[in-house]
Amino acid sequence: MGNLGSVLNMFRKVGAAAEITSDLQKIKDARKILLPGVGAFDAAMKRINESGLREVLTAKATIDKVPVLGICLGMQLMTNSSEEGALPGLGWIDAVTKRFAASPGLKVPHMGWNILKPVHAHPLLNDLPEEPRFYFVHSYYVTTSRPAETIATASYGSDFAAVIARDHMMGAQFHPERSHRFGARLLENFAHI
Repeated sequence: MGNLGSVLNMFRKVGAAAEITSDLQKIKDARKILLPGVGAFDAAMKRINESGLREVLTAKATIDKVPVLGICLGMQLMTNSSEEGALPGLGWIDAVTKRFAASPGLKVPHMGWNILKPVHAHPLLNDLPEEPRFYFVHSYYVTTSRPAETIATASYGSDFAAVIARDHMMGAQFHPERSHRFGARLLENFAHI
């Protein structure tokens, strides 16, 4: 459900071992999970539900408490619901996914480079260069019920949550695998959490 090869290559570039798999046993044995995603919310949730991944992923995130990073749609899947679809999300973070409102001068989807503005310290954001820029492609954004769970914002018409975190569960609305040295640093940070 995403640009998996690019994500894997970025982990290799930063010297982190990673594997692409939907094998339930390998996921049960995983020490960390990255949940990528490109596409529609309901289609992704349907695939997760029908494949048996939901139960395994939820156990890893909520019982085993392994570090989890959702990127783009993967971050949105971690929420309760999305305006894009009717199916419930994974519900790991008390948040909802909303569509950007149509506005003069703002095209939806939000596509291109944008500056990340950290608002709370978090290991995922350690040692990012000043004014870190990340590549975004999205029509929807996450709103958390707890403002402290938004650890970085970006602006597109108004500020929105670009990075969220709740304990060991994290999400990034942008594509770190397309964000050059900035994305490499973020994925390296995740690898060391």
